[in-house]
Amino acid sequence: MFGPYARDDAYGSRAVNPMELYHNQVTRAQGVFSLRMFHRSWGLMLMQANVQAPCALLDFPTLDRFEQELRAVPYDVVGISAILPNLGKVQKMCALVREHLPRAAIVVGGHLANRPGLDRLIDADHIVRGEGVAWLRAYLGEDPARPLRHPVIPSAIGSRTMGVSLAERRGETAATLLPSVGCPMGCNFCSTSAMFGGKGRFVDFYRTGDELFAVMRALEKETGVRSFFVMDENFLLHRKRALRLLALMRGHGRAWSLYVFSSANTLRLYSMEELVGLGISWLWMGLEGKASEYVKLRGADTRSLVAELQAHGIRVLGSSIIGLPEHGPDTIDEAIAHAVAHDTEFHQFMLYTPLPGTALHAEHAQRGTLLPADECPDADVHGQARFNFRHARIPRGEETAYLLRGFETDFAVNGPSVLRIARTLLQGWRRHGRSPDARVRSRYARECRGLGTVYAAAAWAAERRLAHPSARARARALGAALRREFGVRTALLAPLLGRALLVAADREARRLRAGQAYEPPTFYEVNRPGALPLPSRHPRPRPCRWVGP
Repeated sequence: MFGPYARDDAYGSRAVNPMELYHNQVTRAQGVFSLRMFHRSWGLMLMQANVQAPCALLDFPTLDRFEQELRAVPYDVVGISAILPNLGKVQKMCALVREHLPRAAIVVGGHLANRPGLDRLIDADHIVRGEGVAWLRAYLGEDPARPLRHPVIPSAIGSRTMGVSLAERRGETAATLLPSVGCPMGCNFCSTSAMFGGKGRFVDFYRTGDELFAVMRALEKETGVRSFFVMDENFLLHRKRALRLLALMRGHGRAWSLYVFSSANTLRLYSMEELVGLGISWLWMGLEGKASEYVKLRGADTRSLVAELQAHGIRVLGSSIIGLPEHGPDTIDEAIAHAVAHDTEFHQFMLYTPLPGTALHAEHAQRGTLLPADECPDADVHGQARFNFRHARIPRGEETAYLLRGFETDFAVNGPSVLRIARTLLQGWRRHGRSPDARVRSRYARECRGLGTVYAAAAWAAERRLAHPSARARARALGAALRREFGVRTALLAPLLGRALLVAADREARRLRAGQAYEPPTFYEVNRPGALPLPSRHPRPRPCRWVGP
């Protein structure tokens, strides 16, 4: 989709829904402490790397840059990927393709493809639901079953917090690993599961641990990475594949870090020794709600589980839903308190949202409780502002305040995520920093190397900047713990570096008060037909830019 993104415009962009997943959905109320970054369009990169036809990828363009490309090159096919809120932008892009390339075929995919009646709303030749690589290969007359080539995809670009950009040197940013799409758990609200087959179904790209290990070795050789963001909805559910990967990592002495998604019950399939050995460093786990009936949580003591993971240095991103059927004015505070009590390093709050294609959407459509487009346009259906249905117990309009209350309470009680990360890393360092296993020892040394310097400085600065007494006390306690662990050098460096962080944070705060927002840079990449290397190369991004209100 064309930008800009973090502003209200005629095409459906919303200032409340920026192109920054963490700042948008996770650290939204943390101000200058919010973790801010952008993510490339991974699906488009995967498709480009797996077709032999000449193919250009234009990622995060402006509207003018998109139109310029249409004028400059006589494309036969123009593919557009989008989510539901970007319907207006797709309509505009299709119109421009018809104007400048009337003979070109227009293909539209992504989650937008699940919208009922989409063919009547956009001028496209093909609407593709589901996995795009096989479809595109077949459409171009290529072999859909040809082995998949995994592109080099940095997990994030433009990462920053407290007004400071994080390192993007070679090997510092995790590589994205794409083992599969879809999720067999099939939660009724999950558009990803619905997009790729529904409950019990998903699309595997790499079925064995050997295949995954080969891809990871190739990415490591190409980029120097030792960390992998595993974009798989429930990676650990495939236990045989995961344990084979563990055996190969042990056999080849690989001290990799893995950032994965997992359900609570899936984690029960593994011992902590296996999780630590596999390099699980970060987990995104659905907590949903206190009275959740989802199978992935049934019988799970999630608070104890989170505490046990953190004791081994494993950081957790917990995800909770606001607006479950049992939520109402009399229960919402208890629901938020339950979520906040997990004290995860990050906490995502999302509104219960029936997205097209999901079982939840079908249920509300049958009941007649979906709001019509004139009451809730598609541009507002993103889970961070309002309901697109009539909730039985929450008066209309109150959901926004409940959502913000979740973010604000989590920040007030638990403090900035950056300090929670340091707290958990310190636990991991104390437990495994002197492990007899050289692989484990090496990984914890790498992951914890900033504890006595930048994290200590962040704790010093946060103690002086935070307004909430609870959060400020936690920052003070963390700083003291880091000084005890790392000694005089940390005691001297923390205030020196901390003062620089305070200056950067103040500068960031002034920018935010002025209404400025971050926008990602534009990427333009062309493949080499018939001779794509594995992995393909991508240029370093230009710095993310500020735009005015």
